[in-house]
Amino acid sequence: MARGKIQIKRIENQTNRQVTYSKRRNGLFKKAHELTVLCDARVSIIMFSSSNKLHEFISPNTTTKEIIDLYQTVSDVDVWSAHYERMQETKRKLLETNRKLRTQIKQRLGECLDELDIQELRSLEEEMENTFKLVRERKFKSLGNQIETTKKKNKSQQDIQKNLIHELELRAEDPHYGLVDNGGDYDSVLGYQIEGSRAYALRYHQNHNHHYPNHALHAPSASDIITFHLLE
Repeated sequence: MARGKIQIKRIENQTNRQVTYSKRRNGLFKKAHELTVLCDARVSIIMFSSSNKLHEFISPNTTTKEIIDLYQTVSDVDVWSAHYERMQETKRKLLETNRKLRTQIKQRLGECLDELDIQELRSLEEEMENTFKLVRERKFKSLGNQIETTKKKNKSQQDIQKNLIHELELRAEDPHYGLVDNGGDYDSVLGYQIEGSRAYALRYHQNHNHHYPNHALHAPSASDIITFHLLE
């Protein structure tokens, strides 16, 4: 049975259109491969689907650039000239922008001022004054933050010191304050939290004088306190 003639027009159904594109693309690439093998031809095919997806075929032992260069030589058409001119124009603009930026930096350092007229010098002066103002404001704000942080740290240290002095005063008034019957060489332990570590104040046990008969008993004092800092 003979195949019906297919009408050549755009396929409206997107799925069918994609399937047809894939099949015919593969058939075209197969024919290009056959031409390369049978006829020793150099073939280059570049295709873009409706979604701008690139598909290409190039004969073995050659490149797309070599094919385009050969085309330019044979047809006497310069494919790259327009693109090269655009690249050169972009390069010139970038170099000019870079030159202006370098000049502006030098002028803000007090260099290259001779080429400026009085109006340009005034504009530069205003810009520099505004910049200095912003820098000073930022500096004062940073200093203020550091001062507040230091004040808070000092206040915390003062509170800790007051608490320690208060505990020592209580211990001086009551010799039995905070005693711990642990049978060791220390009769009391005080603990304080100091910025990430704990400080422990230990007092020597006063009943160890049986080792030293001639040692006189005395009331606890600040000199009997040993403080250890334990890192956590």
